[in-house]
Amino acid sequence: MEMEAIRTIASAGFPVYFHGFSAIDSYLGRKNSTTVSILCGADITDLARLFEDLRYPGSAIADAALNSGEKTVYFRCADAAALAADPLQYYSSSSKFLEFYQDCKTNRFYDPRGLYPLLRGIRDGGDIVIKDGSVFVNGNIVFNTFCETVSNGTVADTAMILARYFPETSCSEIKKIAAAFDNFCHSPCKEEQRLLLTGLLEAANPCAGFELLKSTGYIGTHWPELAAMDEVDQSKEFHPEGNVWKHTMETLRYRKAGRQNGKKAGHSGQSSSGYGFDLRLSLGLLLHDSGKPLSESAGGRRFDGHAELGERLARRFLERLDFAPSLVNDVCYLVRNHMLPAALPRLPITRTGEIMASPLFPTLLELYRCDESSSYKGLDGYYRSSAAYQAYLKHRRNVYRTADGKKLTRGQVQR
Repeated sequence: MEMEAIRTIASAGFPVYFHGFSAIDSYLGRKNSTTVSILCGADITDLARLFEDLRYPGSAIADAALNSGEKTVYFRCADAAALAADPLQYYSSSSKFLEFYQDCKTNRFYDPRGLYPLLRGIRDGGDIVIKDGSVFVNGNIVFNTFCETVSNGTVADTAMILARYFPETSCSEIKKIAAAFDNFCHSPCKEEQRLLLTGLLEAANPCAGFELLKSTGYIGTHWPELAAMDEVDQSKEFHPEGNVWKHTMETLRYRKAGRQNGKKAGHSGQSSSGYGFDLRLSLGLLLHDSGKPLSESAGGRRFDGHAELGERLARRFLERLDFAPSLVNDVCYLVRNHMLPAALPRLPITRTGEIMASPLFPTLLELYRCDESSSYKGLDGYYRSSAAYQAYLKHRRNVYRTADGKKLTRGQVQR
């Protein structure tokens, strides 16, 4: 979709560039983002003539936007003559780190801030760390101060930078970075919040970004449903990894890159074109225990009914951020049923058949795998549940047996 938009703009005679995250990810070979940022020499009236479905999300996000399926292209407009003469004269981002460009006609990259040593290190799988505020690649310092590199950027931009490019940043370093943000001068709209949340969950390990948002108070201010999870401790016997928030962050580490646009899954999802993470699964993991702060103990169960409470909370949260209704329904299915796979081998088919019949059930099993992996319980339960699901599918295909494997009489067989 973005290439069609680029060709349309270029054919009309306007310069056009990827910029910010889109240019950086292009350099790194990451093509799985659902949002694309384009800097062009066309103004809004030019874009309106070129694209009949253009919309205007607000200047804080972009000058204009174009939706196509799950992908959105965001346009920033610049003076065509100045941009064609020297794109380095136009810095389109408040964050120095995001002042990186790629000419969509020639594929040439422009790097006014000297990001190449860092980006090459990321691309080649180097050891990237922030230590004492400085940025190191394979033990060599490339930036004296991380905060200076992202100076003037928003908390959201910095969180995305950490999640995408510095995922193993320590909590102590994140707190130092958070101290640079005194307050939020800008109150993000629904679309900004949705883009931020989606962008974080597209990263292989978004924990560093979420931790920055928590440390700065962004989550407490805008996503209090998530902030509440940091106030709920869990039994060390079942969750030695920590409270509900820490457990939730840990589950996100165990996601696998999956198919995107019909392409085969990659190994890490970080550098393979077309590979990404299922947003339904990611949101399901983020919200699967969100009902625990609302639940009470009953009958020996400390978090009684937390799955049902979490479903209602997840629906309100996702609808408030204007996620698509179909996506909201899918995530709610995952949150509501996330406890079922653990009990699947011992429950009768009358209790589980309808849930297993859903095309989302494999995703629910994957959520269970991530949940179990993060709890240090081992995966024996996951394998038993997978075997039970496999048996259900096998029996369902057999016209001579019921879904739970019982033989049918001659008169019961449907032909």
